[in-house]
Amino acid sequence: MRILLIEDTPRLADYVARGLRENGHVVDVAGDGIDGRHLALEGEYDVVLLDVMLPGIDGFDVLEAMRRADRPAAVLMLTARDAVEDRVRGLRGGADDYLVKPFAFSELLARIEALGRRGRRDADPAPIGVLRLADLELDLLRRRATRAGQRLELTAKEFTLLTLLLRRRGEVLSRTVLAEQVWDMHFDSDTNLVEVAIRRLRAKLDDPFDHKLLHTVRGMGYVLEDRQA
Repeated sequence: MRILLIEDTPRLADYVARGLRENGHVVDVAGDGIDGRHLALEGEYDVVLLDVMLPGIDGFDVLEAMRRADRPAAVLMLTARDAVEDRVRGLRGGADDYLVKPFAFSELLARIEALGRRGRRDADPAPIGVLRLADLELDLLRRRATRAGQRLELTAKEFTLLTLLLRRRGEVLSRTVLAEQVWDMHFDSDTNLVEVAIRRLRAKLDDPFDHKLLHTVRGMGYVLEDRQA
C-alpha cells in the first residue's frame, strides 16, 4: 500500500517508516501538520497515519481538510492521549481507526492491513492487496509474486523494490528515489547497490519471459510498464 505518515517525532517517524517499507509498503513522511495536509490533499494514498498533536495545525484539522476535500484514503489516528473525547472526536470526524501511543509495531501493521482489506472508497474491482500489470501479479498480503502463473522467488528487498515499481507503474524512478524508498538511505553515487538490485530483479522478473516489463531509461532511472499494451 501507499502510506502517508504524519508524525513530528523524528525517531518514531523513522522507526515506523522503516518497518513499513520492510513490509513492502511505499511510505511518504511529513513532520508537521502543514506539510502533512498538503501531501494528504495532493497525493494518492491508501492509508494516512495521522498524529493528533502536530506543530502548525493538529491532526483533527488535517482530517477535517481531507474529508472536506473527499480524499479517499483511510485514516488511522495516532495519539499519546487516551481520552475518550479525543477518540470520539476523531472517529466522528471521519477517522477509520485510532491507536494510542506507545504501540507495538505489529499492532500498527495489523491495523493498517485491516484497513487495506476494507479497501479504499474508490477501490477498483481487483482483489484488495493485489497489484497487476500484464501477466505480473503481486499479492501484498501473502507477499507472493507471479508471472504468467509462475512463482517468482524474490528476496524481501526484491519484493519491496518490485512493489514500489508496480505501485508507480509508468513512472520513471531515479536511483535516488529507489535508494530512499527501498533502503531508507540517501543515494551515494559511488555505490552500485541500486543497479545490482535491479539486475537481480530483472533476472527473475523478465529474463525467463519474452515480454519485458522492467525498462531502463538512460540517464534517468527505471520504469515498470507494459509497452505492448
